[in-house]
Amino acid sequence: MDEIADPGARNFVLQLRAGRFHGFVVRQGGNVAGYVDRCPHMGLPLAQTLDAYLVPGGDMIACAWHGAVFDVLTGLCVAGPCRGATLTRWPVCVLQGEITTAAEDHPVSG
Repeated sequence: MDEIADPGARNFVLQLRAGRFHGFVVRQGGNVAGYVDRCPHMGLPLAQTLDAYLVPGGDMIACAWHGAVFDVLTGLCVAGPCRGATLTRWPVCVLQGEITTAAEDHPVSG
């Protein structure tokens, strides 16, 4: 978990059988949340610069393209062109200090 600042976010690209998966993980204290790196407004990746997913202060996720702002832990869009939409979750959890992909029913806090 130390590979992500607190608060902070980090991009991950996973090579899967079906192709590449682009996601990112956000950390706030002992809580982590994972999302597919795609804005619900236009389908673009949220960050224009590597790992730059959060607003200054780190309390919200921002889409760098059109200014949508999302809650860090729920992915709910609270401002911008897709207000009320949500980011697609990527289930992650902290196990023995490491962030890992989780089963849907596994808790997401460490």
